[in-house]
Amino acid sequence: MLSATAVDASIRHEFVEAGALRFHLATCGDGARLALCLHGFPESWYSWRHQMPMLADLDYRVWAPDLRGYGETTKPPHLQDYAIERLMGDVGALIDASGAISVTLIGHDWGAIIAWFCAMRKVRPLERLVIMNAPHPVAAAPAFRTWKQLRCSWYALFFQLPWLPEALLRARDHRAIGEMIRRTSTNPERFPDEALAVFRRAAAQPGALTGMLNYYRAFIRGGGAARQQKLGAPVLDTPTLMLWGEEDVALTKETTIGTDAYVSDLTLRYLPGVSHWVQQDDPETVNRMLKAWLAGEPVPEAGVSTV
Repeated sequence: MLSATAVDASIRHEFVEAGALRFHLATCGDGARLALCLHGFPESWYSWRHQMPMLADLDYRVWAPDLRGYGETTKPPHLQDYAIERLMGDVGALIDASGAISVTLIGHDWGAIIAWFCAMRKVRPLERLVIMNAPHPVAAAPAFRTWKQLRCSWYALFFQLPWLPEALLRARDHRAIGEMIRRTSTNPERFPDEALAVFRRAAAQPGALTGMLNYYRAFIRGGGAARQQKLGAPVLDTPTLMLWGEEDVALTKETTIGTDAYVSDLTLRYLPGVSHWVQQDDPETVNRMLKAWLAGEPVPEAGVSTV
């Protein structure tokens, strides 16, 4: 079993100017191909600590940035600074800064939402796309109209409020940041205090909480979702691997149904008994699936599962 907290000595840290922002990057490997890993809420580059050495061993140069508003990356102050179009632009700027000859884009949660839109809008050419526990924005629409999913999504509406979400997340030295991860994990031993402290420290950076919450506010209250809906959803021809922890308390499994209608080359694997924090909850299975898929080999099943 991979250590819950250990960070491989091959992982380095640096800063890169991309677009108008200064990004903190965790990097690993020196290959000509880029694996760009986008984390979710309320995390940081540290979410990818288990995948980065494996990807480097496959001859990728791995970049795991703190996204806009997170950790040690620039934190613009305004809600519309976090519009989905700005977030897609960040991905394009990072790819340009890398100088890579090909790009595999890997995302989890909010990072995967950004990755979906980058692929749909062809922000930059992608060799491959990997999505973890974030549904295709259009395929999931019917599920988001059900009471079952609406009950799971209550927090996204709560986050639209001014200042109150920040106050609750800031209380007791940002304790809620760690609690929301460990409480909703199916393998809480994967999230000892030392691991959660990394996420809490990132959220404690000046301006970080508002930046993190503005992803939700700009997408819903700021009109990002409506703007993207008007643009439609062309069928993706980028080879796509979708990994889904079935015990996701925020997103029902039903949100994944119908994804194949929007992705022509889709490999979908469900991980029973694994939570939303899939690549940290069960890194061994995720790494095994990801490694096989990137090598062009059959992707193993995690187990029999039905909706």
